[in-house]
Amino acid sequence: MFMQKMNSGLILFNKPSGITSFDALRDIKRALGTGKVGHTGTLDKFASGLLIVLVGRALKLSQWFSNCDKKYIGKICFGAETETLDPEGEIIAEAQVPAREEVENVLSQFTGEIMQAPPAYSAIHINGKRASALARSGEMPEMKKRPVTVHELKLLSWQPPFADIFVHCSSGTYIRSLARDIALAAGSRGHLNELVRKQVAGFELGGRHEKDGEFNLTSIDKNVISALGMSWFEVDRAEVEYIKHGKPLAAIMEGKKSFPLCSSCLCADNQQKHFAVFCEETLVAIVEENDGKWKYGCVL
Repeated sequence: MFMQKMNSGLILFNKPSGITSFDALRDIKRALGTGKVGHTGTLDKFASGLLIVLVGRALKLSQWFSNCDKKYIGKICFGAETETLDPEGEIIAEAQVPAREEVENVLSQFTGEIMQAPPAYSAIHINGKRASALARSGEMPEMKKRPVTVHELKLLSWQPPFADIFVHCSSGTYIRSLARDIALAAGSRGHLNELVRKQVAGFELGGRHEKDGEFNLTSIDKNVISALGMSWFEVDRAEVEYIKHGKPLAAIMEGKKSFPLCSSCLCADNQQKHFAVFCEETLVAIVEENDGKWKYGCVL
């Protein structure tokens, strides 16, 4: 159910389990009457929870939403590992269910920056093809480990063979892989049975999203930018025209140096800074600073 007419903005959609992220977009596109709709982080079909959807010109902001930290509640099923690492795959290995203490003792191995091998059944591209497509064709791809960060990992409940876990992690972390690796470290095998995405950056379930199957399109305002972890500054109407014509930023930024930096604006390399630019209540652009040089990230 579409609650508000608008040609650009953000939707916090509570995706139910049983539909793909693509299916969720199809329903939203139909309701809005536009194909200019995209999500900023896939949720697997079996998973549910927060799917951030951008519409119209707001699609230009995708990269700043896609790279945010996320929080999940997951349910690990110990004793059986599946080919997809979720409840939809065939069982490929079985082992004894570990004791609670064995699970708790290994969790510290998976906090901080860790090296993680993504699932073979994933959207990662290998030699131009999705890993999942290769796996389904019988060609099991080699999934190289890559660094991800787990800020917090804790056991919420234990009802063997199931364990509920809370995970706060960086973008690019696969909770299915985390479930597999925790089980292996505890001397067992396992897969992720359920997953709920609770939060992306400062956006969380219980916020602006509606009931399952409903959604509300809202504008990209200063509250949205703050939830994204980004600072902003304001320009006047003359400066807006300057920006929209793509003219050099140096003259504008020279007068904005006193604007306080926000540590959450720093990228992973702690060098590049991002700022939103507003004229009154309208988002005009995102600008970036790297090695003292300013450039346009995007102009809306």
